[in-house]
Amino acid sequence: MLSRILLFNRHLSRARMSTVVGTIHNDNNACCTIPPVESNYEPKGTYKPYGDFQKVYVTGDESSDTAIVTVFDIFGFYPQTLQGADLIASSLKAKVYMPDFFEPKEAFPNEKYPPVTREDKAELQAFFGTTAKPDVTSAKLTKFGRLLRDGKAKKVGAYGLCWGAKVTICTGGENTPFDAVAMLHPAMLSVEDAAQLTIPLAIYASKDEPVDKYNGIVDAVSKKPFASKNDSKNYTNMFHGWAGARGDLENEENKKEFKDVYERLANFFANALT
Repeated sequence: MLSRILLFNRHLSRARMSTVVGTIHNDNNACCTIPPVESNYEPKGTYKPYGDFQKVYVTGDESSDTAIVTVFDIFGFYPQTLQGADLIASSLKAKVYMPDFFEPKEAFPNEKYPPVTREDKAELQAFFGTTAKPDVTSAKLTKFGRLLRDGKAKKVGAYGLCWGAKVTICTGGENTPFDAVAMLHPAMLSVEDAAQLTIPLAIYASKDEPVDKYNGIVDAVSKKPFASKNDSKNYTNMFHGWAGARGDLENEENKKEFKDVYERLANFFANALT
């Protein structure tokens, strides 16, 4: 009898371990497999403490009363993502903020990307469920937006890349401090997130996002009172991450679409924030 009990406990322990290791927080395969790309871009902004964050990348016109918050992808302060923020700041004559949402921890380590072993894959999913947990990060983003709103910013927008897009759309419901939000090659797409929006949305997808969910989100916001201020484009010739850390700006097609999406994003905010 004792041996049977011990055997049962071992099976139960393995089952629990399998459940924990197998928990999927991000089911976008491209997001979990495409590695970042090196870049020699020199950012134009500076890092400084702001609000609850010890490190915030700040770029753009110091005198501007338009503030845009960027939620980076899981690679953190990567040159291509900083370049995008600099482009938005320049195009809108705005002040752009990119907080380190992973504080007090760090971005997922590059040397483990893409994860190959079962342990590294489990660690990545655990990262999405802890350090990069979307609802916790959304609360941080909302608080930061309110801080800007309580300051001199008259108009406040936010956009996120990949994982950061999920974080961003979840801040756009009732009592949001933001006037508009946007998503670039978003991970963890959900039509339910779009249904709760009370402000304009821009969504720019790639071939690696589920087209049914992309279309569902576009359809959901097309029925909103602010529908005329929304924007969307499915970049079917691009891959997940082309506008962030995974962007290869030495590739002419990627470079062209990188420029295009940030121009569209700037135009969206220019229209939605008026």
